[in-house]
Amino acid sequence: QVQLVESGGGLVQPGGSLRLSCAASGSIFSINTMGWYRQAPGKQRELVAAIAHGGSTNYADSVKGRFTISRDNAKNTVYLQMDSLKPEDTAVYYCNADTIVVLPTIRSLEVWGQGTLVTVSS
Repeated sequence: QVQLVESGGGLVQPGGSLRLSCAASGSIFSINTMGWYRQAPGKQRELVAAIAHGGSTNYADSVKGRFTISRDNAKNTVYLQMDSLKPEDTAVYYCNADTIVVLPTIRSLEVWGQGTLVTVSS
């Protein structure tokens, strides 16, 4: 089994910063792309940012220049540094990983975290 455990959400004022972390554990052989998605009330889940194993990144237009995604391959961990937060960034943020697992057989497996709430409000 593979698990993603997120941390770092919370309440922050507009203009503030938060850093989300997501650590993968289990029978992992390798992790390709890791990413962060978010879902606001009444809206569909959307991609926020993604990072490939080699470090190339992709961002939603709404967060470019404010959010930074990074990863530590040795720790199977991905981070999302969120600066200049706006009320419209309020959402549940989900970690996602495209993994290769070894148990019970070698296969690809997409894994989601449980979500962490980010609330931007004064």
